[in-house]
Amino acid sequence: MTNREVKLSALFEPVIRAMGYELWGLEYLGQGRHTLLRVYLDRESGIDVEDCALVSRQLSAMLDVEDPISGEYTLEVSSPGLDRPLFTLAQFERYVGHQAKIRLRQSFDNRRNFAGLLLAVENEEVKLIIGDEEYSLPFELIEKANIVPQL
Repeated sequence: MTNREVKLSALFEPVIRAMGYELWGLEYLGQGRHTLLRVYLDRESGIDVEDCALVSRQLSAMLDVEDPISGEYTLEVSSPGLDRPLFTLAQFERYVGHQAKIRLRQSFDNRRNFAGLLLAVENEEVKLIIGDEEYSLPFELIEKANIVPQL
């Protein structure tokens, strides 16, 4: 997570928790004049469009007051969905035994993209099985990770 994402998470998390939701994660995608702030919500009973709209209004009001982002941006509030992104080691632990896709910031074992079974989380590393091989991927190298839905 970037420094900006850490600060925004710290700002949003208490408000989202007080509303009865879990802040699953967020992405700050600065793309020139088209910056996107995507906030993922979760809760045990699931998330629907009304939940997203309610939280979006609350976060928009907070962002107007706190003004942590300079320039224009689009706020998007969403459920993590079936192919949910994974942001923390605790989330990886929750999905041990599931298939996942992982992209690294830099090459590890001569590759950046991995897809396999989440085996474990140990010592700040995510263990993944691909075929007959086991990989231990350093968490700090993970750029993006998603669960692969099993339908």
